[in-house]
Amino acid sequence: MTSGGTDFRSDRVGTALAGTNPTVLRRLRAGFAVIGDVQHLPGYCVLITDTPGADQLTDLPPERQLHFLEDMAVLGRAVATVCARRDPEFRRINLEIQGNTDAFLHAHVTPRYSWEPPEIVGWPAALHHWTGLMTGGEPPLLGPDHDDLRRELGEEIDRQLAAVS
Repeated sequence: MTSGGTDFRSDRVGTALAGTNPTVLRRLRAGFAVIGDVQHLPGYCVLITDTPGADQLTDLPPERQLHFLEDMAVLGRAVATVCARRDPEFRRINLEIQGNTDAFLHAHVTPRYSWEPPEIVGWPAALHHWTGLMTGGEPPLLGPDHDDLRRELGEEIDRQLAAVS
């Protein structure tokens, strides 16, 4: 929730710009790195645009498109580094821009693990969310038990940004 009782999920971009979105990890060049408010896979993050009204990558001017894609790569490297350090069964990172449900530009940055069920491991990670196979139907919501993960992700994003500056 944000001040005034407004739920940040109703306007993720606006609340990120206002500094009231509690999932924001860091401000990047063309958006915000946020930790997923549902952690169907540990370390799941999203890059959200900082341009209100941008629904897809092509809504941005070409230079901003490149910045968004660079930000996605920075966040992907940070998530991969943190997740590999935290779990020896980390396999890879998936980067996806879909935009089929939420009408604002965003990119999913999803860690993938060897311990995922075989019926999901070769498919988009969103199946975890849609099917509830990993959680018995209850989504693993972001909470205080994710504070260390949030801190590590933020620190690694800082390191990744410093490396490209």
